[in-house]
Amino acid sequence: MTLAIRRATADDAATLSQLAARTFTETFGHLYPAEDLALFLRDAYAVEKQAVILSHPGYAVWLLEDDGLVVGHAAAGPCGLPHADVRPGDGELKRLYVLASHQNGGWGGRLFDAAERWLLRDGPRTLWVGVWSENLGAQRFYARHGFGKVGTYEFPVGRVRDLEFILRRQAAAA
Repeated sequence: MTLAIRRATADDAATLSQLAARTFTETFGHLYPAEDLALFLRDAYAVEKQAVILSHPGYAVWLLEDDGLVVGHAAAGPCGLPHADVRPGDGELKRLYVLASHQNGGWGGRLFDAAERWLLRDGPRTLWVGVWSENLGAQRFYARHGFGKVGTYEFPVGRVRDLEFILRRQAAAA
């Protein structure tokens, strides 16, 4: 395997759409009725939405590639989580996924590092991330990076409403 991380461009919108749907399904697909999952994937990961994100200067996405095949991604941008303490200028790690076939090699951490460097490029700032309440591995990962639980919200996937934890790392801890 020859793995590498690169910053995605607007030309990667279709690739990102397919990968985001695949990683979400691989990680969480078993939790939802097929109709709800399909509706969510069509909306959340539509090529047009990925193109907007990739073209927006306030957002950044990185792709993990194995000999040119995308196997993971991370996305970052301004915080959009529903928490009263979110301030303008706060950043959010919006997505961090690696296909199961490429997990446990440290690549999720490297994708996180790329997103973190970008989020902190102008200096310290408060960072946020939303994590499914039952994703204990992700919660441990973010705790190792200084994030702590500060709230909850519901994440809709079709008719299903998942309990999500809101994690935050204050700028001083960055």
